[in-house]
Amino acid sequence: MSEKKLLEDEDVVEQGVHNYSSEDQWVKPEDPLLLERLEWFKDQKLGLMMHWGPYSQLGLVESWALSDVDEEWSRNEIDWDIDAEELKREYFDLNKTFNPLRFQPELWAELAADNGFKYLNFTTKHHDGFCMWDTRTTDYRITGPDCPFHTHKYADITKQLFNAFRAKGLGISAYFSKADWHTPYYWAPGMKPGTTTSRGPTYDPKEYPWLWEQFVQFTHEQIMELMTNYGRIDVLWLDAGWVNDYRDQNIRLGEAVEKARKIQPWLLSADRTVGGPYENLITPEQTLPERALQVPWESCITMGSAFSFRYEDHYKSVRQLIHLLVEIVAKGGNLALNVGPQPDGRISRTAISRIQGMGAWLKVHGEAIYGTRICEPCSAGQVHFTRKDDTVYAFRLYENELEAVQKEIHLPMQEAVSRVDLVGGQEGLEYRVTENGITVRLPDAELHPPEAPIAHVFRLT
Repeated sequence: MSEKKLLEDEDVVEQGVHNYSSEDQWVKPEDPLLLERLEWFKDQKLGLMMHWGPYSQLGLVESWALSDVDEEWSRNEIDWDIDAEELKREYFDLNKTFNPLRFQPELWAELAADNGFKYLNFTTKHHDGFCMWDTRTTDYRITGPDCPFHTHKYADITKQLFNAFRAKGLGISAYFSKADWHTPYYWAPGMKPGTTTSRGPTYDPKEYPWLWEQFVQFTHEQIMELMTNYGRIDVLWLDAGWVNDYRDQNIRLGEAVEKARKIQPWLLSADRTVGGPYENLITPEQTLPERALQVPWESCITMGSAFSFRYEDHYKSVRQLIHLLVEIVAKGGNLALNVGPQPDGRISRTAISRIQGMGAWLKVHGEAIYGTRICEPCSAGQVHFTRKDDTVYAFRLYENELEAVQKEIHLPMQEAVSRVDLVGGQEGLEYRVTENGITVRLPDAELHPPEAPIAHVFRLT
C-alpha cells in the first residue's frame, strides 16, 4: 500500500468525526427492490439515532478513550487521576455496573412516533465491543452474567427497542461497529508487549491470517444474529470505515451482507466512508454538505454536544434543530438526530422537550418535509426549497426570535406559479413575479408577532 493511501485512510476519522464519501464513490444498486427501498429511505427525512451503552455512566465520549492514538482529544474530559492502562481496565468493567432500571422502550417509541420521527438508528455495538443484544458470541453483552441488567424483563435492549419502534410503524436501522476493541480476535493481548492501542487490530492480519479469520467469523456471526433474530431490519448501518480491504482489514463484508439479504432481501447497507456497492447511503457526521447531493444520504448530528450522554449537556434549540432539518432536506438528505439516553434508562427532560417542540412544528408543516425531493436552487441564504410532484415548498427561516418579520418575502426561484398558500395559515396570498423569482405579501396576521416564527413555509402550485 502506498504511503499516500495510508495517509488518506488515517484521515478517515479526525477527533472521532468521520469524513464522508463523495458522490463519485456511490454505486447504484442493480436490484429493483433495493432501488425501491432507497426511495423509501429518501421519503423518511427524520430519524432518531441513539448511542447508548455502559459508557453513558461516565458521561464521556463513547469508546474512543480506549485508543491511545486518540488520547489528545478523546481523554480531554478525564479530570481524575488515572493512567491509560487503568482507564482501559475501568472502562471495560463498566458493564458490571450498567443497570438502566428506568428503561421503558414503549415510551421512547411513542415519543418518536408522535413527534415526526420515521426510523430508529440504534447502536447495537460500538467500537468498545459491548453488545446491546443477547449475542452468543461473547459474555461482554447486556445479557451477560456480569451485567446486573441481565435479569431484567427488558434485558435484551436491542430486541425491546426494535420491537417497540416497529410496532409504531417506524423503520429500523441497526448501527454495528465492524471494529471490536474487546474481542481478543481484534485487540489480541500479548501479541506485542507494550503495544499502543489504536483503531486497528494489535497485529498484522497478513502475519496472523488464522487469527484474523477468527475475527471475520466472529463478525459475520454477530451480524447474522441481528439479521436473523431481531425482526425486520431496514438498514444495516456499519461504522469503523477503517475496517476494509484497502487497509488489509478485509472482513469480506459483501459476503456477510449478501447472506443477510437472503433472509432480508430489502436490506440497505451503509458501509460508511468506504464507498462501493455496500455503501448504499452516504453518511456525513456532524456536518452538512455545502451543496445538494444527488444520491441517498443522511447527516447524523447530535442534539447536544456529543453522541453519548453528557451530564449538564448543552442542547440545540428547537429553532436550530428545525433549521438543520430544513437545510438537510432541501439538499436531498435525511437528518438522523442523535440523542444519548441517560445511564438510568431515561431520555433527559430537555431532550424530550426538544423532540416535542420539533413534533409540534412538523404537525403543521410536515407536508413540506416528508416525501419531498430536491428543488433548485435548493438553498439561497435563509430561503430553502423542496418539491413534491408539481408542488414546490419554500421555507423562509428566521435566524432568531428577534428577527423582524417583513411584509414582503422574496423567493429566488424560476418556477411558474399560479397560487401561493401559507402552510398552516392563510391561502391564496398576494404575490408578484420579479426578474429573479417571486415576492409574496404576508397577511397582516403574520406581522408583528411576539417573536419571529421558526419559519414561514409557502406552498406554490
